[in-house]
Amino acid sequence: MNSTLGGHLDDGTGGRTGGRLSNRLGFLLAHAFVLAYCAILLTSLAFQVFDGDMPCPLCVVQRMAMLLCAAGPAHIIVRARTGAVSMVDYMAGYGLATIAAVAGAGMAARQVLLHLTDPKGYGPSVLGLHMYTWALVTFLVVIVFCALSFVFAPQLIPKGASYGIGSKAVVWLLITIAVVITVLTFAEEGFHLTLPDDPRRYELFA
Repeated sequence: MNSTLGGHLDDGTGGRTGGRLSNRLGFLLAHAFVLAYCAILLTSLAFQVFDGDMPCPLCVVQRMAMLLCAAGPAHIIVRARTGAVSMVDYMAGYGLATIAAVAGAGMAARQVLLHLTDPKGYGPSVLGLHMYTWALVTFLVVIVFCALSFVFAPQLIPKGASYGIGSKAVVWLLITIAVVITVLTFAEEGFHLTLPDDPRRYELFA
């Protein structure tokens, strides 16, 4: 009985079976984090490409913050290629996500306040809320998620995770989206120093 209890205390994961399950959950949560932001960014790109909804400078900054948020857990996923993810890698990944989420929340909150008295707002709405409002919600969710990830780090840090084809696909999807956003932003800004406040066309082709 003492040896069993001691094992629980030593590994800090609630036993071997519980440890494997929680470590696997931690790795899956990192993938879910990245995929969630990929879905959000793809939705915003769809509005831009198919509906002509051009992102304003604040929108572009929020996209960058989302990419940085997703880069945090992506870092954790990539580090699993060499075996167990260290506590330093885990903390660095979600630390980056937290910083990016705080910055993104500030930009999103500013945009919400700018259009607070404007019934139309800026850009399309999804389920009654504009994209920048949803962005603020996601950033706040990320902050809470990262805080919980720090609290339960000993249980959730991936150990012996398998970096397979699924992990590669998730990471490369994020990279592809980042490249597409970079290209579209350059096309929108052209060779000007700043983006227009209310963009209507791609300046590179104007």
